Amino acid sequence: MRSSSTIPRFPRRHPGWTEEHGVLRDSIRAFVEREISPNIADWEAAKSFPRELYQKAGEHGLLGVGFPEAYGGTQTDAFGRLLVSEELTRAGSGGLIAGLMSHGIGLPPIIALGSEALKERIAPPVIAGEAIIALAVTEPSGGSDVANIQTKARKVGEGDEARYIVDGAKTFITSGVRADWLTTAVRTGGEGMGGVSLLAIPGDAEGVSRAPLDKMGWHCSDTAAIYFDNVEVPASNLIGFENAGFMGIMVNFNNERMMLAAMALGFARLCFEEAADWAQQRETFGKPLVRHQVVRHKLVDMATSIRAVECVLDDLAWRIDRGEQPIAEVCMAKNLATQCVELCAKEAVQILGGAGYIVGTHCERIYRETKVLSIGGGAEEIMKELAARQMGLLNT
Repeated sequence: MRSSSTIPRFPRRHPGWTEEHGVLRDSIRAFVEREISPNIADWEAAKSFPRELYQKAGEHGLLGVGFPEAYGGTQTDAFGRLLVSEELTRAGSGGLIAGLMSHGIGLPPIIALGSEALKERIAPPVIAGEAIIALAVTEPSGGSDVANIQTKARKVGEGDEARYIVDGAKTFITSGVRADWLTTAVRTGGEGMGGVSLLAIPGDAEGVSRAPLDKMGWHCSDTAAIYFDNVEVPASNLIGFENAGFMGIMVNFNNERMMLAAMALGFARLCFEEAADWAQQRETFGKPLVRHQVVRHKLVDMATSIRAVECVLDDLAWRIDRGEQPIAEVCMAKNLATQCVELCAKEAVQILGGAGYIVGTHCERIYRETKVLSIGGGAEEIMKELAARQMGLLNT
């Protein structure tokens, strides 16, 4: 079932939203309707989407939104970045967004911390859709415990001959099989966060191997375990300073969490729209579903949660654009948004009944995908603990 969009979108009245954002929204929506929505069912069934989609997205300018013009991008603010994720949800596939936009977490550390030579080498092809980049942080033994990663990078040689020898493993890496570049967290120093660095590792480097992972949802995304066996990487591929990569990872997480929250919001809206349309069209006991109070109240609960998430994300975007780093609030917003989509997906499936359990409805796919949003970018429990620390609750 495809939503007929008879239910109006919730208006966004925050002063941060401008006419320029409307132009960006219309551009992304047109790309989704032309290139993605007609094909998404086939791509989900195939558990992959064509690599050519990156090039089409690059030509459209989609991959460059939020990146510097010097490398082929188009600068935007936090509202614009939210909008990209929200509009891509209109196709109803989290896997498509995760795979197509993996550069959104793989490229920012290079832009923020990398040498000019490294940025010029990697960023333009990625933004043009000619190369794919992934972020490789999570490990089989560590999960969200970034400060204790085990993948080691040992520096050998001097001057132009200096290089790192990398050994270890990563897992749950989005675009891990396809990636031409891996922005990889490695241990170059002692224990804890002070020994972590970032390296840009070519995907075709000798000693890099990958294994695809099958998943409950996000079917058309490429997710992999990656293994490094005596991989040699030029020291010039170091992103930032040695043993100073932890903060780069943490700052990158803030942006990732905002984007995951925006995805959750967009999917929650899609579930609401599909359920509301169905409730108006489907008749039971001689009247439309929406005429039953219990169904109306489910829809109102969904709309209430959606509106709350919109307000929180708009407020955070406004603050981020003014130079703030509201880490605790971003963590709480991610949890609020993922709880919202879990509610909306559950209730949408319930309202659609049997139809909601059949492949082809948006809410069926989104229902299977909700948990990855509350795990990716830091699990819900980690978000609560990080927020508690940022709020000073352990200092009282």
